Amino acid sequence: MQDLLTLAADLRARGEPFALATVVRCERPTSAKPGAKALIRPDGSVTGWVGGACAEPVVAKEALAALRDGRPRLVVLVGEGGRDPSRTEGIVHFPMTCHSGGTLEIYVEPFLPKASLLLVGHGPVIETLATLAESSGYAVSVVGESDVTTALRGLSLGPDASVVVATHGELDEDALTRVLGTPARYISLVASRKRAASIVETLRHRGVPAADLDRLKAPAGLDIGAVTPEEIAVSILAEIIHVRHSRKPESIEVVTAATMAVESKDPICGMTVEIATARHRSDWAGRAVYFCCPRCKETFDADPARYASALAG
Repeated sequence: MQDLLTLAADLRARGEPFALATVVRCERPTSAKPGAKALIRPDGSVTGWVGGACAEPVVAKEALAALRDGRPRLVVLVGEGGRDPSRTEGIVHFPMTCHSGGTLEIYVEPFLPKASLLLVGHGPVIETLATLAESSGYAVSVVGESDVTTALRGLSLGPDASVVVATHGELDEDALTRVLGTPARYISLVASRKRAASIVETLRHRGVPAADLDRLKAPAGLDIGAVTPEEIAVSILAEIIHVRHSRKPESIEVVTAATMAVESKDPICGMTVEIATARHRSDWAGRAVYFCCPRCKETFDADPARYASALAG
């Protein structure tokens, strides 16, 4: 256990995301006991033990979902003869027919690195914004005007990063030209509407793509009637938080023969099985049926017609 917690501490220190799964309750028979833990990384690899067969792949899948949405969840796996908890809110339920019975309740908690906020420039808005953002859990970096060129030359910003530019001078254009070339999700400029329009026009003449210019929020901040530098800083942080937690509508996927058969549902336990890596398969009624484990395959093979409705669904 100590090795697992040491690994978690090391990942946290390096700012790498992971999820920690902990068995909080069980009803016999189960192989995992309360307190058992596993650490799941973004590539799906699992270190530790919270149960085998159906338990581990379900927990790994929910851990990856938790890393995507940032929300913890309580996963309940109920086996044959097990008792499903009467409470339902906040619980993700899964049947677990891959063992002899019992119930497992596993708490899955994501640990994500702090969202980064780069502030370029100076002044009361930047100073207040830095204080507010740090109090809100952001990893804040401030680049003053004297070292903008040097600091931004080797800039590396990920898609979760936010940038606010407020140099109040000619360096606004230089800074924006560089940061608009990164995948940072939020980029804004502290300026009046008139000056913001002028800067955008200059960037257009410099050859900054229109798609990048469309990403620029200028002037920065939500329209809350802010007047003082402190109020402006609040409006900008509110906008950053809003953008961070907003999710763009998923693009419509064109389903083709090459993309439609990526996953399949196990007709016995209901788990989603990736076809490309599925180890257990049966052929019935002219179609391939995929399973999460040998137990589900054996159950299906014993009476395939019984599960015809599950296959149709």
